[in-house]
Formats: sequence, C-alpha cells, structure tokens
Amino acid sequence: QVQLVESGGGLVQAGGSLRLSCAVSGRTFSSDAMGWFRQRPGKEREFVATISGGGGRVTYAGSVLDRFTISRDNAKNTVYLQMDSLRPEDTAVYYCAAVRNTGAYYITSDWNEYNYWGQGTQVTVSS
Repeated sequence: QVQLVESGGGLVQAGGSLRLSCAVSGRTFSSDAMGWFRQRPGKEREFVATISGGGGRVTYAGSVLDRFTISRDNAKNTVYLQMDSLRPEDTAVYYCAAVRNTGAYYITSDWNEYNYWGQGTQVTVSS
C-alpha cells in the first residue's frame, strides 16, 4: 500500500521559515517524480514545486520562486519543501504527491498526472 505522509506544517510569522517533509512508503521512491501542491482558503489546488526522480531537475511556481526549495533524499524515501520568507498568502494546506514510474528526469506541474497524494499539512502565516 502506497502512503505519503506530510509533516512540518504549523503557524509562523511572516518572514519566517518552515520545512515540510513527505515520507513515502510502498513505492520505489527514486522512480517517481514528486511534487508539492497547495490549496489556499477558497481557492483551487495549485502547483508549488516538482522534482525529478533523480533529484536533478526541479521547477517552481512563479509565486514561490527564490523563496521555496524542493529537495529529496532517495535513501530516506523523503521529499522536502524548504519555505523561506513566508507571506500570509502562503497560508494553505500543502500536499505532496507522486507520479509513478517516471524515471530520473521527468518533472510535471500538472496535478492530473499525479497518482498518489498525501493527506496534507496546514501552514498558516500570520502578518
């Protein structure tokens, strides 16, 4: 059974930092592209960042570029999202997701391509 479990969310002041983690089990983790998405209050789910199976390719949404960093540790079956310079508009439920069997280089921002999803973790940024 595939499981994605996010952790690291919480309440932080504007300008602060948080690091989200997503632990994956039940998959050959290094074969899967991984992504982070978020859903802000009253908004649709939106792409945040993605990383290839080998970790060498990443891309970000424009709204988080230069503030967030996605990374992965294939030995630990974990993907991370380092979030710096947080803003109140970053308040959302953050989800990690996996695209199965994409190999070392594939990345995608299209949530329809993702096969597995975590339950989400709340991030709240106060002004």
